[in-house]
Amino acid sequence: MQDPDASGSKRSPWRWGVPVVCAAAGLLLGVTHGVSGGDEIRRSDAPRLVDLVREAQQSVDRLATQRDILAGEAQNHHGGSPAAADALTAITRRADALAGPAGLVPLRGPGLVVTLNDAQRDAQGRFPRDASPDDLVVHQQDITAVINALWSAGAEGIQVQDQRIIATSAPRCVGNTLLLNGRTYSPPYVISAIGDATAMQDALAASKLVSLYKQYAARFGLGYLEEARDVELVGYTEPVRMQYAQPLGPMGY
Repeated sequence: MQDPDASGSKRSPWRWGVPVVCAAAGLLLGVTHGVSGGDEIRRSDAPRLVDLVREAQQSVDRLATQRDILAGEAQNHHGGSPAAADALTAITRRADALAGPAGLVPLRGPGLVVTLNDAQRDAQGRFPRDASPDDLVVHQQDITAVINALWSAGAEGIQVQDQRIIATSAPRCVGNTLLLNGRTYSPPYVISAIGDATAMQDALAASKLVSLYKQYAARFGLGYLEEARDVELVGYTEPVRMQYAQPLGPMGY
């Protein structure tokens, strides 16, 4: 006769495995439902990468077409009619003619180079005892005096350091450095001009402010040098913007 306890100890492991499998399947179904939002995961209307790329390309093509249309309208507006084309040609011709006098193109020719420098220490490493700090440095008025004298002598173009001087240029001294068109420079300051070297030298000699600088140069050791030679000037390449000036009328007054 079989012992009941002996039969119970030989029950199949599926008694516990089946519930575990069912529970895992239910958990997986629940997660899938949450991800899909109740819809089919592989439904036919789901967006695909190739569809997104195609839509983006269509958008680019559409915008490119709009761009071409607008560009054509702008071209027709400015130069579509013979009168507009003639006006644009006249403006361009006038701008080209004024580029040289305005300092927008490079120049090369005979001229004069003036170099100004701060005072240097003597062999013992000392400055003159009676000199104040202002006596030992090049000031804005010194640079401006040289530039004005060169212009008065008929200079065709002037350059300070590596920048062309135009009508809106304004050299400024900040401490012992020079500020010109947003860039700073340290001495020595090299001022180059194209024109009649003799006439420019005479103008420098006749300038009261330049003569005053030369006196300080002799007394405190400031640097001053004139050199007549061939000069190359760069063209002014930055945008020329008028912030405050306004035309007064057809004749300029």
